[in-house]
Amino acid sequence: MTAETTNDPLPLDDQLCWAVYSTGIAIQRVYKPLLDRLGLTYPQYLVLNVLWRNDGQTVGGIAEALALESSTLTPLLKRLEAAGHVRRTRNPANERQVVVTLTDQGRALRAQAGCLGQALAAASAQSPTDLARLNAEVRQLRDALYAHIEGWAAPG
Repeated sequence: MTAETTNDPLPLDDQLCWAVYSTGIAIQRVYKPLLDRLGLTYPQYLVLNVLWRNDGQTVGGIAEALALESSTLTPLLKRLEAAGHVRRTRNPANERQVVVTLTDQGRALRAQAGCLGQALAAASAQSPTDLARLNAEVRQLRDALYAHIEGWAAPG
């Protein structure tokens, strides 16, 4: 009998979820030495990337952009603030909201973080065109999956 007829799970190497998950880990490992030099973790880099695109967002807005729970971001934002990269303030129009803005130091990291894309291209031995096509295909799959998950929207 095959896995399909016995309802056994496919071997990991045959599962798309494993390929995507383990590729994400590999990318983070390529980025790690570069992020270490910047004094950032990968999740901190993701938050800064969201703010580099659109500064002055609420914690909820950042959480939505990263498909995370707001409570997950609080300790991460505290560490970014302690490092001098962001500032957290209460929204005067709605005291329940915390607005996160980049400091000058946080904005300056943007130029230094450009090396991450170059490192990925070099490590993957893929052309920028091939990586862009793969990125578009993975995002399309992600968005299709989120369309079937109640209570969640695709990040970004």
